[in-house]
Amino acid sequence: MIKAGVIVFPGSNCDRDVYHVLKIIGFDVYYHFHKDKNVFKYKLIVLPGGFSYGDYLRPGAIAKFSPVMDGVREFIEKEMGLVIGICNGFQILTESSILEGALARNLNNRFICKLVELKVINNKTPFTKYFQEGQIIKIPIAHSDGRYIHPNPQKLYNENLVAFEYVQNPNGSINNIAGIFNNKFNVLGLMPHPERRSEGILSEGSRDGYYIFKSIFDFLK
Repeated sequence: MIKAGVIVFPGSNCDRDVYHVLKIIGFDVYYHFHKDKNVFKYKLIVLPGGFSYGDYLRPGAIAKFSPVMDGVREFIEKEMGLVIGICNGFQILTESSILEGALARNLNNRFICKLVELKVINNKTPFTKYFQEGQIIKIPIAHSDGRYIHPNPQKLYNENLVAFEYVQNPNGSINNIAGIFNNKFNVLGLMPHPERRSEGILSEGSRDGYYIFKSIFDFLK
């Protein structure tokens, strides 16, 4: 079976949601404590949403110093599998300089929790192969610091690193960017929560988020 590790930081609160979805898809799933550097038994590592270390300083700014992140960096550099960071996980990946750019406070300075439409920009990756380029999907967001910023967003487009854009920008992200890849295409960070739209019974029959995890599973298989 394909092993997946869900990293649990102090303050993670979406770890069980991701665990549940990964089990449904067929992964052999484990919770992985943030003090344990040894992530090398997994083929997929998930940094889930939540409020790691209470979001003190900035979201993800303390979590980047957790011992597990040394292992995650090595895992990525040696291309040992795939990594996905969701919401707070995305923040941790940018704070760790694993992904380019940063996440800042929403322009309206408020917490936003709602279903949003995303446009698929790059469907030629291990995370997005079940979507069509330009396809519109619906996935919920829940964040206060989800505004993606980058000094040169055109660079991201030139290198095909943009995964998704918001159709109607909820937070002020530059170029409506909702998710990006690293340059090896073995890391995806996204602000929306695909695990919250992976079972039709919970989302009016839609399973748009499911196909991100299904794409990962089939690529690793």
